[in-house]
Amino acid sequence: MAIFKGAGVAIVTPMKDNLEVNYEKLEELIDFQVNNGTDCIIITGTTGESSTLTMEEHHEVIKAAVKFTKHRIPVVAGTGSNCTRTAIQLTQEAKEAGVDGALIVTPYYNKATQQGLISHYSQIAEAVDLPIILYNVPGRTGCNLLPETVAELVKTQKNIVGLKEATGNLAQASKTMSLTDGKLDLYSGEDGIVVPLLSIGALGVISVWSNIAPKNVHDMCESFFAGDLEKARKLQFEALPLIDALFSEVNPIPVKKALNLMGMNVGSLRSPLGEMSEDAAKKLAEAMRAYGLKLA
Repeated sequence: MAIFKGAGVAIVTPMKDNLEVNYEKLEELIDFQVNNGTDCIIITGTTGESSTLTMEEHHEVIKAAVKFTKHRIPVVAGTGSNCTRTAIQLTQEAKEAGVDGALIVTPYYNKATQQGLISHYSQIAEAVDLPIILYNVPGRTGCNLLPETVAELVKTQKNIVGLKEATGNLAQASKTMSLTDGKLDLYSGEDGIVVPLLSIGALGVISVWSNIAPKNVHDMCESFFAGDLEKARKLQFEALPLIDALFSEVNPIPVKKALNLMGMNVGSLRSPLGEMSEDAAKKLAEAMRAYGLKLA
């Protein structure tokens, strides 16, 4: 059985003025997501600024997300690292915190070989009995998880169950689905091509867009599953200008700005990420208004 089906939110990590984690605001954000139909909370991912959280903060944020979600929907924790031992430790801690699954990005910067990737993920899967979603985003990591490699991992590791596909390459995604023969839970990692990936068998999306429009993302997936392709396409197409604006600068810079423009007060970003440029922020606000979002 899949960890989740539909719209998962790659939720931001809100910060106080002193850049400490704002746990009260995180609880508000999780309630906002659950109340608007989101099907899964994905905590401590790229959008959650996991790379700038300390090990202790990483564990505490995951524990808080599990506590605040109150078993209403599943919680998946980002536990990847470019060090296999660190990834194992993070995944073990996430399991102890009570998550429903782990999202594990390919090792970044190291540029592991495909055999190295098989070894990396196999060691994690064998060390921690927790459902694992692989995360392939070569534009950020410099490392591409090839279809044959995914198929080998799904075949040999029973708890490697899914893939967050963020290559933007539909042909590669199709080949991956073909080689895994219905045994892989595919999730779009690209907000702009959710419906195309659903058409080849994806179960949903792990979404940045859902931070600011959770009901629309949920409804798009539900419409597709219900056979209302026209509505699903309409929701996808209507969001494209907004999605472009949300990725006009490095994620999660724009989405945090968007939430602040909506009055959600999620704070700033930890260095080396910084505030959005004035021109890009203006265009983001225009896209949000055009989409029908209310700004504070």
